[in-house]
Amino acid sequence: MRMTPVAAKTIVVQRIEDPAAFQALREEWDELLAASLADSFFLTWEWLYAWWTHLAGDRRLFLLVARQGGRLVAIAPLSLRARRVAGVLPLRSVEFLGADRLSSDYLDVIVRRGWEAEAIPALAQYLADARLALELASVRRAGCAAAALSRALTQRRWRMLETPTAVCPFIDLSGHTWESYLGTLESKPRNDFLRLLKNLTKKFSVRLEPASSEPQRREFMVHLVRLHNLRWQNLGGSDALHTADLVAFHDEVSRVTLERGWLRLFVLWLDGQPVASLYGFRYGRTFYFVQTGFDPAYGRHAVGLITVGLTIKSAIAEGAEEYDFLRGDEAYKFRWAREVRHLATLEVYPRGAPELLYRRTQRLTAVAKRIARQTLPRTVIDRVIAARQRRFQILASR
Repeated sequence: MRMTPVAAKTIVVQRIEDPAAFQALREEWDELLAASLADSFFLTWEWLYAWWTHLAGDRRLFLLVARQGGRLVAIAPLSLRARRVAGVLPLRSVEFLGADRLSSDYLDVIVRRGWEAEAIPALAQYLADARLALELASVRRAGCAAAALSRALTQRRWRMLETPTAVCPFIDLSGHTWESYLGTLESKPRNDFLRLLKNLTKKFSVRLEPASSEPQRREFMVHLVRLHNLRWQNLGGSDALHTADLVAFHDEVSRVTLERGWLRLFVLWLDGQPVASLYGFRYGRTFYFVQTGFDPAYGRHAVGLITVGLTIKSAIAEGAEEYDFLRGDEAYKFRWAREVRHLATLEVYPRGAPELLYRRTQRLTAVAKRIARQTLPRTVIDRVIAARQRRFQILASR
């Protein structure tokens, strides 16, 4: 662990590189998260520590922890990544834990309420001294601490690029019963769901069951993985539950979140057969929809749609105030949701950083491609792109 005092009142920033020290932060971490404006499931210690354990690859831990008199007031949950830009230059940057290979939405810097004015400048000073580029993915486009940190660096003559990346459809369930929520839907999707559910109950014994014990969790995770991959096998395959490390990650997360009471892992049974599954979490006021799957042999019965609808009903029954579909603008989400949040990636670079030169070259090349497709033959386009790449290599080597 490295400690660097910084001139921001009484705040001291520590850099944690040891996974054992990360593990030891568990109780402090989740207490701080609950006391922050960034509070969401994908910033919990449980989610991010499991990601670090199973999916971090060759990254190095780069947790920044800010304390005042021993009290934890902020965490920047970062990792250090080394790579080559344009296949030429060895470069290092820091990025959020959980940002790679998963749909970890609403990532952010975690700051205790009321300490933003002290903690953000302290973290910015530490990062400015390190002169490492930041690539902060999956942040909310409005009101996040990551944006405030990025702006603090721009005051030190760093450059910031913001790229919109996705939308997260969600349902505001505040004050709703199941019946009143159904009344907010347009008539066609509402009537379609009720008709399909009625027909299903005529043909089968229908049961939606949540995992409530460790043996059930293990059994239901097997069903989830099988049904999810069945769903995608004729559509190019899944990129969510298709490798051993991803399955191991979700197995660990589901185990620890069951212990915390957060896991919402459902199986839909028809005549005793598992035909659909939905995997999510209830954290705070929100039900987070993460993954689903179903047996295509039952596709004509719309078991995927039925499962989503019944889990919304379950979320209302247990008092959730929001059902968040997370990133993705798939049509089925808008059968249920009317509101969206916007996600973006923030990239912040020191002046003269090769990453910034490369990003500018990428943007210029994209513009050149669009123009050239309309006016130039393919061989000329190739020469233009190659010239821009050579220009980048010359600039970056200076």
